[in-house]
Amino acid sequence: MFVCWWQTHFLKRGISMSLSLVQSRALLGLEAASVTVEVHLANGLPSFTLVGLADVEVKEARERVRSAIQNSGLEFPNNKRITVNLAPADLPKDSGRFDLPIALGILAASGQIDAAQLAGYEFAGELSLSGELRAVRGALAMSLALHASRVVTKLVLPPGSAEEAALVPDTQVYRAQHLLDVVQHFLPQAAEAPAPESANGWSRVSAVTQMQEAQYLDMADVKGQFGAKRALEIAAAGGHSLLLMGPPGAGKSMLAQRFAGLLPPMTTDEALQSAAIASLGGRFVLAQWAQRPTCHPHHTASAVALVGGGSPPRPGEISLAHHGVLFLDEFPEFARAALEALREPLETGRITISRAARRADFPAQFQLIAAMNPCPCGYLGATQKSCRCTPDQVARYQGKLSGPLVDRIDLHVEVPAVDSSELMQAPAGESSADIRARCTAARERAVARQGVANQALQGQALDRYLLLDDAAAKFLNVAATRLGWSARSTHRALKVARTIADLAGARSTQVTHVAEAMQYRRALRTS
Repeated sequence: MFVCWWQTHFLKRGISMSLSLVQSRALLGLEAASVTVEVHLANGLPSFTLVGLADVEVKEARERVRSAIQNSGLEFPNNKRITVNLAPADLPKDSGRFDLPIALGILAASGQIDAAQLAGYEFAGELSLSGELRAVRGALAMSLALHASRVVTKLVLPPGSAEEAALVPDTQVYRAQHLLDVVQHFLPQAAEAPAPESANGWSRVSAVTQMQEAQYLDMADVKGQFGAKRALEIAAAGGHSLLLMGPPGAGKSMLAQRFAGLLPPMTTDEALQSAAIASLGGRFVLAQWAQRPTCHPHHTASAVALVGGGSPPRPGEISLAHHGVLFLDEFPEFARAALEALREPLETGRITISRAARRADFPAQFQLIAAMNPCPCGYLGATQKSCRCTPDQVARYQGKLSGPLVDRIDLHVEVPAVDSSELMQAPAGESSADIRARCTAARERAVARQGVANQALQGQALDRYLLLDDAAAKFLNVAATRLGWSARSTHRALKVARTIADLAGARSTQVTHVAEAMQYRRALRTS
């Protein structure tokens, strides 16, 4: 406020100010920290210096900004010593998002636009050499940060980014297609006669008020596999993770790719969180707004690709699958380090990426759907072909999955091969919409009872809301002792049983529910 007052005071006196301030935001994880772009013009040897812990992409803005200003017909102060500071100095800045605020700061410091009118606005956008504005990643995270901190300001963004930011309720977002569109709005004479908002590529973007219906692949395409479909329904109703095991061509991938269509519709908050992470990774598509993501990384993906990393930290596949599905096909073929990195986020629903100077916290409430063959050749237990693997080969193959990791997967389901006659003659299966209706009703029962899905029950809440019958408790204790289950395996079986009870509309968890849940804890030869 002090600097803006003096700028206004000097402009009224006809004195040219050589210092200007423009507001923007830097991304660090899902946080969008405020950045002040300070531009100072001074006499001396002509130079263009950019400071403030800027990455290479940001430092390259000097050439983009110079060309954009000149090619737009504006005056670049080539005879001045230009110093640009991105404050605070200890906050890392990356990407080309600061091109637009730097250009506006130079124009304001040289008196070509009114510096006082920039107050109340925040800018982000990459400039082409011709002055066209290009979209930047993280626009939705930037808008969410303003909304969360209740900062009242106006955002000026390029096409594509502006539509993202406008998804956040009660935001004021303006779309500009060219540097000249922004300059025209902040000309000194604009105070007396403002330019129309719809003129020359400058327009306000209306917020999206209705969530469109998401489109998914239909489960009706899958013929047979009633046991696997039942397990998918339970997983969708309770938020459980799932391991599908079967021979090649049995339909494991087909089932997993249709799983997202069984999940309840996303709430506005869930859609915003998911879209914000996708925006950070440069994957957000407006047409997929409010659609649960399904991330399907290749089995050669590294641990960093799965959990995130880099400098500054970027979200990995588990965060990009937030409120959606992480499908890992050929599960044992993933690197051991990558699979073991999933253990903590499967429990906590979050991932913290720590580096020497910075740390970033990303949400990772994903549902894991893993698929694997039972042995190296894939035909162990199959009726169509005989398995040629030795017991040692089978043990080594299944032993690629550690016990602690398998312990954290709630449902283990065998997917047998479908006979060709059944495949050709069987009618279409039940549609995803019908299954989703049952899953949504069961999820609503759980949330109304305990506030969270069954998978998220922990500690005393599990004992309080399980409502386990005495006969069911006795049955589970005997079976868990004989099978050698860990405490985690027992608790996860109880959560699955509670979900089965919710699907049946039962108030308490009974023996039949526990018995079915125990069938989904298939033992693997892990080491």
